[in-house]
Amino acid sequence: MASILPAAITGGESDRVLKSMDANRYATKKTIAQGMLDIALLTANASQLKYILQVGEKHEFYTLMLTLISISIILQISAALLAVILTLVNFHKGELQQRVANILNHFSLAFVVTALFCDIIKMSFGLDPAVPYIHN
Repeated sequence: MASILPAAITGGESDRVLKSMDANRYATKKTIAQGMLDIALLTANASQLKYILQVGEKHEFYTLMLTLISISIILQISAALLAVILTLVNFHKGELQQRVANILNHFSLAFVVTALFCDIIKMSFGLDPAVPYIHN
């Protein structure tokens, strides 16, 4: 750990610097940043859903895109709900709560990874709102 500290900090001074780092504050900032990124992804999916619904079946991959966007939004909302539930579980209380929290955490991770997979597949089919479509 000493290698990340400036060279001027040595001995007892490094202990004081390390103790002044607040792990809870770091975790809080990280959680807030992750939440903002999740909101940005959800907003992007909502925008893409609006676009695909406006274009309608004229879009070459309308059904696929509608399905992938819908699945991604549902999974993102489910992961967010699981995160809220995880904050309510007191895993310090007993082994059962720890197991429940662990299972919920695994499901949340699976939802996020599946949503990411849907988003990758969706973007490879060329959903580009900048490309104009032809009105009949």
